[in-house]
Amino acid sequence: MPDPLTSNPETPGKPAESTESFGEIFSQYQKSHSHKTEGSKQLAGTVIAVTSESVFFDIGYKSEGILPLTALQGEPPKPGDKFLVTVKGRDPDGYYELSRFKVERPTDWDALEKAFADKAAVLATVTAVVKGGFSVDVGVRAFMPASRSGVRDAAEMENLVGQEIRCRIIKLDVTDEDVVVDRRVVAEEEERSAKDRLYSQIAEGATVSGTVRSLTDYGAFVDVGGVDALLHVGDISWSRVNKPSDVLSVGQQIEVKVLKLAADAEKRRISVGLKQLQPHPWDAVADKYKAGDRVRGTVTRLAEFGAFVELEPGIEGLIHISEMSWAKGKIRKASDVVKQGETVEAVILGINAAERRISLGLKQALGDPWVDVPQRFPVGSAIEGPVTSLTKFGAFVQLVEGIEGMVHVSEISAEKRINQPADVLRVGQVVQALVIAVDPDKRQMRLSMKQLVPTSIDEYLAEHKEGDVVTGRLMDDAAGRARVELGEGIHATCRTTAGAAAAKDEPVPAAKADLSSLSSMLQARWKTGAGAPPKAEPAHAGQVRSFRILKLDRAAKKIEVELA
Repeated sequence: MPDPLTSNPETPGKPAESTESFGEIFSQYQKSHSHKTEGSKQLAGTVIAVTSESVFFDIGYKSEGILPLTALQGEPPKPGDKFLVTVKGRDPDGYYELSRFKVERPTDWDALEKAFADKAAVLATVTAVVKGGFSVDVGVRAFMPASRSGVRDAAEMENLVGQEIRCRIIKLDVTDEDVVVDRRVVAEEEERSAKDRLYSQIAEGATVSGTVRSLTDYGAFVDVGGVDALLHVGDISWSRVNKPSDVLSVGQQIEVKVLKLAADAEKRRISVGLKQLQPHPWDAVADKYKAGDRVRGTVTRLAEFGAFVELEPGIEGLIHISEMSWAKGKIRKASDVVKQGETVEAVILGINAAERRISLGLKQALGDPWVDVPQRFPVGSAIEGPVTSLTKFGAFVQLVEGIEGMVHVSEISAEKRINQPADVLRVGQVVQALVIAVDPDKRQMRLSMKQLVPTSIDEYLAEHKEGDVVTGRLMDDAAGRARVELGEGIHATCRTTAGAAAAKDEPVPAAKADLSSLSSMLQARWKTGAGAPPKAEPAHAGQVRSFRILKLDRAAKKIEVELA
């Protein structure tokens, strides 16, 4: 049969026309196969290029070799530096994958026994996928369980076929020619060794580059050269970050600062920060903000005692619930006034740079309602408003938002002694009162309800004139002249002969009259005369009637009336 290397298929017996001689082809075959056995010895590699992740070597082959930067300890290498390396295989880009470890490829059973005894890593070639794992060539046929291969799915298993791997012999039976290898344990040891080297090189305070590997609610895990570091959500930004995913994404390249290395070397925990590479916002607070400044900010969160407002990223102030409204005790929780995400205007009340705290006032931005109280509510003026609260000593009445006055229990009524305001008043009841004292500095106002009701003959004489129709109660009748009660302590005389006769025919004992209710009625209606019974009804003692003022003697403080 003609040799395909020496014969032309179209013209048997004639040499094939080829650009390469048999010698060249055989030389390339030998060289390519010799590369597969290079793992049995270390080569002198010369650094030709260095990137942020890899080092490229000239190893005397047609293609360069590549080694992870983390595999080299100490200072980063420079072009021209030489290192002993071992070829592991080829990567998808055609570079030779290198290792700093010396890996032997067993050539006979004695070599296999020695590698097994020394627990040394050996080179092998994956030849096929078989039931439960892989068939592997380590000089003899060996088996590698799928669980010890380091791959997880069928696609990865197929891709592993034909590749050169580094593994360890975990079972060797020369008699039965039974060999089992483990690739995963070697990879884990190399990864652990690389992490140990990297951990020993990292120092607290250093700035390192990394890749966001995963995100959680509490932070992000960043790969810093093969080692995972935790970037806590509180160290991402000086401003408040609700979720790391709002700021970062998986695969993102970032620079971080090493904040802390775990004291326990076994745990290998690294904490990093992103915001620490930026100036702290509080460094400029003293120059930017002063007490009394009016500022705007966004409500970031609410608490029972107040609301936190972000003035700028990293700078928050607190509006205490007591600084939200001038109305005392009206606000029970911050959410009654502001909502999260709302923009508010406030006044800076104080700055504590040492503790990084700013106190804010919301009510101060609205203006102090007590500033012009003496002008708006001068002493002697009458007011009207709802009762906001009751105590044992008095009642508080709201004049306007933020302004309350207090009616002492002794100033509620002149008719009778009141033990406590709740006996005659209720919260929400609208009352009228007289302003009797104002103290803007102490934010206090004293009110009187009883002083709005006339209590003396002088006031009555000053308020009325002859001809006015008023309401009164017939007290008694003597010699055709009856006494009439017009108010508390205010009496008049009335000429009423018919009334006297009626009183004799239909006497109504005065003792049966309800004097307390009568006095209240008179005080409420003394100016209008409304509420008297019809005139046609016979007059008698104790009866409430309408009267017309005939004469006012202010000097003698006497009043004369007639039935109206």
